[in-house]
Amino acid sequence: MRILIVTAGSRGDVAPFTGLGRRLRDAGHEVAVAAHPALAALVEGCGLECRPLPGDPEGLIRGWSRAASREEARALTRAYAEGLADGVAEAAEGGADLLLTAFGPAPLSLAAGEALRVPVIGTYLTPSFATRRFPLPPAAPGAGLGPEGNLAAGRDVVARAAGVFAGSAARLRRRLGLPAEAPAQPDGLRPVFHGFSPLVVPRPGDWPSGVGVSGYWWPARPDGWRPPADLVGFLRAGPPPVFIGFGSMAAGEGERLGALVATAVRRAGVRAVVPAGWGGLDACGDGVLAVGDVPHDWLFPRTAAVVHHAGAGTTGAGLRAGVPAVPVPVMADQPFWAARLHRLGVATPPLPFRDLTAEALGAAIGACLAEPAHRRRAAALARRMAAEDGAGAVLARIGSRYAG
Repeated sequence: MRILIVTAGSRGDVAPFTGLGRRLRDAGHEVAVAAHPALAALVEGCGLECRPLPGDPEGLIRGWSRAASREEARALTRAYAEGLADGVAEAAEGGADLLLTAFGPAPLSLAAGEALRVPVIGTYLTPSFATRRFPLPPAAPGAGLGPEGNLAAGRDVVARAAGVFAGSAARLRRRLGLPAEAPAQPDGLRPVFHGFSPLVVPRPGDWPSGVGVSGYWWPARPDGWRPPADLVGFLRAGPPPVFIGFGSMAAGEGERLGALVATAVRRAGVRAVVPAGWGGLDACGDGVLAVGDVPHDWLFPRTAAVVHHAGAGTTGAGLRAGVPAVPVPVMADQPFWAARLHRLGVATPPLPFRDLTAEALGAAIGACLAEPAHRRRAAALARRMAAEDGAGAVLARIGSRYAG
């Protein structure tokens, strides 16, 4: 089959689909990933076709941080969604027998699938169906809303997410000659797979049938990748370092964060590996190595702990490596995953990014490393997760229902 995976956003929104896509490719399917051009090298480096989607997620995040009003931020988001709608249609018109879609662009993918008369499967990275068990991200578990409050809050999250793409989805349907009244909301999509471990977030019993939790889709390692010599030498030169990175968050705060991280590392008395990320983080000093993009599946098992923004992908990578975490959530789903890590007993209490100081970060790193139970629990959870095959669950569904 010709399978098109539609996703949008930062590296963390794309990387898991490289693993899923490669697994599908290895099973004999032709696989393309629709993603922003800034991430084309990531997709193509894993041996998959990349179909470009308009938009600059890094610029969007910077724009949000600089917006003078909520309305200005909404206008930026609407413009982003409009460009995305055109891109999804063009990517699908490039040829597909099946669409797999992330949660955000799901209304656009559904419209494209309806126009092309091809099925659409939801492939979501975070919980995206309301439940009585917990409030949906961006709320953190344990918000004290109660079962009915959780359900109401979750429905509100889904409605607001659909509203982001409502105008662009309606325009896309008109462009494709589809009835305006046809359903095009992500909560009407079936089947849906959630790409995280049921050991981390068990499937709620009140989710609709056809909505499941498959296990993580681990990012593929780029073809021919080799670790940089300076990183290999650094790892050999001393005890396991702490990884400190904020991914696509904190754009434009690299200088401030670099100085903060360097001071925190000195206070904690540890060595550290620090990737630049979109923030351009540039930490330096004794025992600190600045690096570019390094596959988490290679690096994290070689660390003593991981300090990260608690995005869905980085959270999963840390759990897979069996190392404890210091979560520093910034926005969106990150408070949810940060709280989940702490509840699992594999992380310190979340340190919100807005409260981040060198003193607080240094103390959190020290507390994480001083509690052996964090590592024991993380290692035990990693062993159990190793038995899961998230990509295999999606592949099996495709093979039994759509292929052939």
